[in-house]
Amino acid sequence: MQSFDIAVIGAGIAGASVAARLTQAGKRVVLCEMENQAGYHTTGRSAAIFAPTYGPTVIRALARASQSFFENPPEKFSDGPLFSPRQIMMISRADQTAALDKLIAQMGDDPTVSVVDEPGLREINPLVRKGYASAAFLDHAGQEIDVSALHQGFLRQFKSGGGTVMLKTEVLALAQHSTHWRITTKDRDIEAGIVVNAAGAWADKLGQMVEAEHIGLLPKRRTAAMIAAPHKLGPDFPMTIDIEEQFYIKPDAGRLLISPADETLSAPCDAQPEELDIAICVDRIEKAFDLSVRRIESKWAGLRSFVADGAPVTGFSQRVDGFYWLAGQGGYGIQTAPALSAYAACEILGEAPAAELALAGVDPNDLMVTRLS
Repeated sequence: MQSFDIAVIGAGIAGASVAARLTQAGKRVVLCEMENQAGYHTTGRSAAIFAPTYGPTVIRALARASQSFFENPPEKFSDGPLFSPRQIMMISRADQTAALDKLIAQMGDDPTVSVVDEPGLREINPLVRKGYASAAFLDHAGQEIDVSALHQGFLRQFKSGGGTVMLKTEVLALAQHSTHWRITTKDRDIEAGIVVNAAGAWADKLGQMVEAEHIGLLPKRRTAAMIAAPHKLGPDFPMTIDIEEQFYIKPDAGRLLISPADETLSAPCDAQPEELDIAICVDRIEKAFDLSVRRIESKWAGLRSFVADGAPVTGFSQRVDGFYWLAGQGGYGIQTAPALSAYAACEILGEAPAAELALAGVDPNDLMVTRLS
């Protein structure tokens, strides 16, 4: 039996990032992943966008706190930049003015955002059908994230710090023995002083295995597809989202990624796209844009997991000693990973959170698992 200080369950972006930080602090850490590759589920199916004006208040704060990491990652973290500029435009029909006004009010006098009328938005994205949208909210601070480089960078840090990755290692049982956990898998047993639950859509299932809190995690399926672009898209072509998030469209390697922005409840699984969702997606895209979708080049789906208030769930269980929650990142796990993993690692190590988190407006009360009780 191998023994570790900490076992992190789940090798997606949440697990990989916190595991890397824990090994950098000198801890003996094992990263357990049930699939045969790290990041197989939600991490590998992300829209790969950094939108600092998007999501609940705590998500926007975590994104702000993560920005410096993306812009200046540690030396040798990646071979190239993690960011590339991608303006984000949220278009509003005349009947959606209330949603637009609400978003404008939330942003206050943020200098990185602005609003344009129909001629202005169609100048930025000429694919928007004439007469469809009356205005648009622009986020000039939007960026495209190299998700693979980010994820692999954390895994590289983890391994360089002496961390052990165990793939095809599904947790079958968890039992606490005095000061340590025994983790039973198909091929081996593992001992660890602390278990970090970064199991994504399976996080509540793992928590129930040890009779921890039931956090009410809801995995929701999101569908995406790739289609041909009607012509070569310039580098300034924005990611364009419906103001009420009924669809989005984003350039991707000379093609267009489209999504109905669906949030269909699902059991934890290897999510697959459904034909009805693809049909809904195409209908919405063709109504909003001057596009005729003749062929779907590829399609996929992923699970985004939420609790009731839409904020991540972090903290040691109040029912089970040595069991740490790192779950419920929703669709924001990639863009918040640097800050959220730093916060979680400090908690696990018993240290005060970095001052940068407070400066960015991150309130720990919005993250604690105890808020759900």
